Formats: sequence, C-alpha cells, structure tokens
Amino acid sequence: MPSPNAAPTFNALLFGLSGCLVDFGARTLPVALAHTAGPLDDAALLASAAEHAECLPGVSELLAQVQRQQLPAAWLDELPPAASARLAAALPAWLEAGQHGAGRPWPAPDSIWQALSGLQVDRLHSCVLIASEPRLLQAGLNAGLWCIGLATCGSLCGLALGDWQALPSTEREKLRVEATLQLYRLGAHSVIDHPSEVPACLEDLAMRRQKGEKP
Repeated sequence: MPSPNAAPTFNALLFGLSGCLVDFGARTLPVALAHTAGPLDDAALLASAAEHAECLPGVSELLAQVQRQQLPAAWLDELPPAASARLAAALPAWLEAGQHGAGRPWPAPDSIWQALSGLQVDRLHSCVLIASEPRLLQAGLNAGLWCIGLATCGSLCGLALGDWQALPSTEREKLRVEATLQLYRLGAHSVIDHPSEVPACLEDLAMRRQKGEKP
C-alpha cells in the first residue's frame, strides 16, 4: 500500500479471484469452460475449485495490510457462483465478493462499476484493479480504473505453483516475458509477477498520480 506520506492515495482495490488471490495458474478456468461446452457435472467443477482453493504466496499478508488500512476491497470472477464461492473459501470473510453476472460479461465494465458501487466508491480514478485475466483487466481499463496485471500466476502461464517452480529458469523467464508483454500491450498501467509485489507497485502508481498521470 502507499505509505502514509504518499499522496494521492487510492480509495478502493478490486482483485481478480482465480489466478490472483487463489488458484495459482488459474487452473479452474479451463475446467469451467469445459463445463459450459459439454457434459461435465457440477460436482467435477466444484471438486476442481476445492482443489485449487489455496491462497497465492503473499496474498494473506497483502490482505492483512488492506484490512489494517481499512481500504475497501472486493474480488471479481466469472466462474459459476458455486465454484467462485468454493475458491474464495480460502480468503478472509471480510473481503467482499463482487456481484456475479452484473450486466454484460467482461470485457464490458458493468461488473466493475457494480462492485465499486457496492463498496460505496464514487471516484473511479482513485481505484485499482489487480488481476491476471486479460478480459478482466480490459474490463477494468474500460471502466476507467488503474490496472495492475499479474504475469506469472494466471492463465497466460497456466501452471500450478510447484510446476512453475520446477521449470528451468530460462523457460520461466521466457513465459514471464511473454505474459508481461501481452498485458502491457493490453494497456495495463503496470505489470508485476505476483501479489507480494502489489504494495510496492501501488506506491509507484501513487507517485505517478501525484505527477498528474491518470488512468
């Protein structure tokens, strides 16, 4: 988070769920797509979500800092509600869920605006979206938010944490660079590897705002 002396500060954070807060590699997403395209029963989807309902490294510390600062925050996802709830079971109860199915699907900005309305936020330019899913980031950009992309922990790399760590360093770097460039080409204001880098990134964005930059 921005330090007490950093100005201007932000007044709300939105997070992607899968591939950002939980489910390293966003591995529930392809299961959900198979569920909508063919005969996969709900139990299989929920079992996949339960298997991947583990916080990413650094998320618990990040959310604890958000709570200490009393910063309004919520998560967003387009998975079926039951699967999203199963994934979110690993998160603290105070972190709100954005309204599922609010308006048009991503990359339309409707669900972003609905989530911010639920947090009683009235200024879009002081809100930040943190996500790994390109369609969600595009929705955030369309809504007028600052957007931070996560390169290594989402669907662009698509690997479980253990599989990611087991890759040769050259292969990890290749995938990381490709994902980073894709998110920057999308229009993300900043791209980092994983959630533990969010506080420093927010400080950088706060300095950019102080210099007059707008999303």
